[in-house]
Amino acid sequence: MDESNRASSYLDEPANSRLFLVTSKSITEEIIREHFSTFGEIQDIWVVKDKHTKESKGVSFVKFSKSSQACTAMEEMHGRSLAEGTKPIKVFIAQARSSGSHRDVEDEELTRIFVMIPKSFTEEDLKETFKEHGDVEYAIIIRNKNTGESKGLGYVRFHKPSQAAKAIENCDKTFRAILAEPRTKNSSADNDYFSNPRLEHSGNDPGSSSYAFAHESSSFAPGGDTWSSDIITRCLMVSSRAAVTQEQIYGLFDLIPGMDFCEMQIDQYGFSKGQVVVRFNNLGSAVYAKEKLNGFEYPPGNRLSVSYIDDGEDRTSPVGKMAMQLVAAQMMSMVWNGPCGAQLMKTSAGYTAPPVSQKSRVQTDVALPSLKKLVSPDGTVKERLFVIFNPSPLPVDVLEDLFCRFGSLMEVYLVPGRNVGYIKYSDRNSAHDAIALLHGKVVNGVKMKVMLADPPKEESHKRQRTY
Repeated sequence: MDESNRASSYLDEPANSRLFLVTSKSITEEIIREHFSTFGEIQDIWVVKDKHTKESKGVSFVKFSKSSQACTAMEEMHGRSLAEGTKPIKVFIAQARSSGSHRDVEDEELTRIFVMIPKSFTEEDLKETFKEHGDVEYAIIIRNKNTGESKGLGYVRFHKPSQAAKAIENCDKTFRAILAEPRTKNSSADNDYFSNPRLEHSGNDPGSSSYAFAHESSSFAPGGDTWSSDIITRCLMVSSRAAVTQEQIYGLFDLIPGMDFCEMQIDQYGFSKGQVVVRFNNLGSAVYAKEKLNGFEYPPGNRLSVSYIDDGEDRTSPVGKMAMQLVAAQMMSMVWNGPCGAQLMKTSAGYTAPPVSQKSRVQTDVALPSLKKLVSPDGTVKERLFVIFNPSPLPVDVLEDLFCRFGSLMEVYLVPGRNVGYIKYSDRNSAHDAIALLHGKVVNGVKMKVMLADPPKEESHKRQRTY
């Protein structure tokens, strides 16, 4: 059946339950069904074909009965080959037909949910409640900035889209969980639950994937919940005119103790907005970071702009400011007199960003094995891994630090100009252990997809790159 004759409500119910596949033209509906049926009930498969030749265009759609099934299939099948001799497939969540296109939805847009909660809930309560559905990256409660009282709303971000989907499907219905869309998208669908909650509350969400500055438009925070240059909070917005990566900002701000997370802001097309949200677990560190790094030249010639983001707590009183200034002064004395301060001074003189110390070079929630030595790159390559980075690649030295822990690491290679790279091992077991532990994980704020590359060619590697 031609897709034009299929009801849009069927294709898009439930939301994010339809996959968009890019495959070899030889891949048939039967092959797709064989590989994807293991993830759940398939309601429909459509292989797009040329109207005249009836030949496959190498594009297909797979409709599942649940969004969690589609998300799991996307996570497991992206980058795999469906038949011998065919190229690895690409798997994405297909956008709703009502959008007028079949653009792919970025993973980050599928990992954050918006929930109604009891006002007595703490962030720890929120995280504890939802961790049964998957690995929770952070949980945030939206609070009134004047009283600090919870508004009975919150955000929970998971590591994987499938976890967020399962949370929406299986959590208690009193939470009325829905996917938290970026503010740039149409929020009319939210009216079934609240009176436009995205516009009313997202200004207080440090985990939001698209921020707007208060001086650009006050309409993003009605009812007086606007951002103000007078507030002092634990959450910062870092803006840069020059292209910077999340890893660069992470390495710079991680010199200051207490950083909770660092997140690059991505627009609806997957491009960087030149803004990074950094959150600290204490006010002193945030104040210190704001004072020392606002106007800081990095890279040389590019001045970073650092401003506070309203996190819902009122700290505009003179007494509150004095208390925070005292804490900040103590933090400045501690950090500036330590090795970090010298590194910042060196950077401000025009050098490159200070490296993260060896002890904290790799930041992740994964329990990693101990460091092991690299083996000679002139040996025999037994297995190659293909790694996709989002939003940007990690430095080679960090990757070597990370992947050497499984033993037999020969070489790390990043493809210039792309967010992908290759890892070479002289032992297959080491490579498979790396996949098992690191696929889908977040390291230094960068999400990685780790999978097998082309079938290994067991021949001596004589320093010739064959990527």
